[in-house]
Amino acid sequence: MTISNPEPQPSSELRDDLVGRVRTLGPIIRERAVRYDREASFPTENFADFRDAGLLAVCAPQRFGGSGASYADYVRVSEEVGRHCGATGLTFNMHNATMLWCGQVADLLELSEEDRHRHERIRAAMYRGVVEEGLIHSQPFSEGLAPGATAGVSTRAVPVEGGWLVTGRKIFASLSGSADFYNVTCQVPGEDEIRLLGVPANAAGVSIVDDWDPLGMRGTVSRTLLLAEVFVPDDNEWMPAGAYNQAALRYPWLFLSLCPSYLGLTGGVLDATSAYLRGELAGQTAGARRDHPIKQYGWAQMQLKHEQARALLYRAIDEAVLDPSDAQMITGWAAAVTVMEHAAEVASTAIRVCGGQSTFRSLPLERLYRDARLGSTMLPWSAEVCMERLGRARLYD
Repeated sequence: MTISNPEPQPSSELRDDLVGRVRTLGPIIRERAVRYDREASFPTENFADFRDAGLLAVCAPQRFGGSGASYADYVRVSEEVGRHCGATGLTFNMHNATMLWCGQVADLLELSEEDRHRHERIRAAMYRGVVEEGLIHSQPFSEGLAPGATAGVSTRAVPVEGGWLVTGRKIFASLSGSADFYNVTCQVPGEDEIRLLGVPANAAGVSIVDDWDPLGMRGTVSRTLLLAEVFVPDDNEWMPAGAYNQAALRYPWLFLSLCPSYLGLTGGVLDATSAYLRGELAGQTAGARRDHPIKQYGWAQMQLKHEQARALLYRAIDEAVLDPSDAQMITGWAAAVTVMEHAAEVASTAIRVCGGQSTFRSLPLERLYRDARLGSTMLPWSAEVCMERLGRARLYD
């Protein structure tokens, strides 16, 4: 069954408007990124600005008060966020991923009439909290047990009157201490289906442990989330039982949603390098270097990799369909690897092109370089996972 009241197709004007809102905030986001990185602190001020600019509801359907942006629209918005601060881009994605799973993706799935009506009621309240109260959602899925989206889930939800008691451990739980809901994948004992439950951050039994002092993307504050028999009410089941399994298998494109942050980060590297070569980067002591042919060659390489990554990601997302073919999946895996690997390669080339001064923490390239190194490790579509799948594609029946 498909939904009976589909959203109107967003216009290019809407996409341009949403990207423009982020671009307007860009200078202050870029300035704050320095402090978030050094302190390993959450970009609270950026999210307050997003709330004021209506960007927390960018992916909420229009009939619920949101902007009604499509996934393809969101990719462009997320890319612009990442261009100014990679950590803010990733945390912004963790919030919007839930908005997309419960909105555009859920509307594509086969659900019973009962499940469809219940889901409509529950998500209306969820979106209302975002639109009217500015609530922030996080989506900590990883448990460190397996790379698959529907494998290695040990978090358990035991049914009780009015809801569940949820117990488990989620690692790399971005927005730790700053989200209003931690939306976790879990299983009811004896069931095969994955459930997506919204754990209230202030509920009894929720705790955040471990230090957070990573190489890069420090502003995500992705500490470990512990859940000890946390009560989650029935109406916090953001997707009907089994819908997440169906979505992960039939619309896996949302596992590319981390890529726009790194594509944007790559654009940020280009911005900083261009300013440096022109002699216009704040804090640099060297003069312009743009007249040196060897610098121009490195700059050309950087632009080439950026354009390759952007073209492949845009193609994968803009052509995304339910139940993709093998050829379409290959494009998706290739896009994930290309975006993530090129981000690190472009950042590395920028250090070489700009020289030793670019490694100083007083300039942005040092931070951008560290942030760019992490993209290839991010599950479930890490570079290793995607390369393994590409390595077997078309070789077996």
